[in-house]
Amino acid sequence: MVDTTIQILAETDNFSIWQADGPDDEVTYHLELGNVTVHLFVEELREVVALLREVGPRVAE
Repeated sequence: MVDTTIQILAETDNFSIWQADGPDDEVTYHLELGNVTVHLFVEELREVVALLREVGPRVAE
């Protein structure tokens, strides 16, 4: 049996981000956005975070 450790990093009423630590020390991040789940490795998540930071000031209240 393969053990995977899951940790919720952040969540709102509609969205969540969690990480799964696999048995091979590979960490994957999962963005649950409604009916869509995006699976990312750390390098990809960093790129998404940079993208959101760039657009953040444009949509801030």
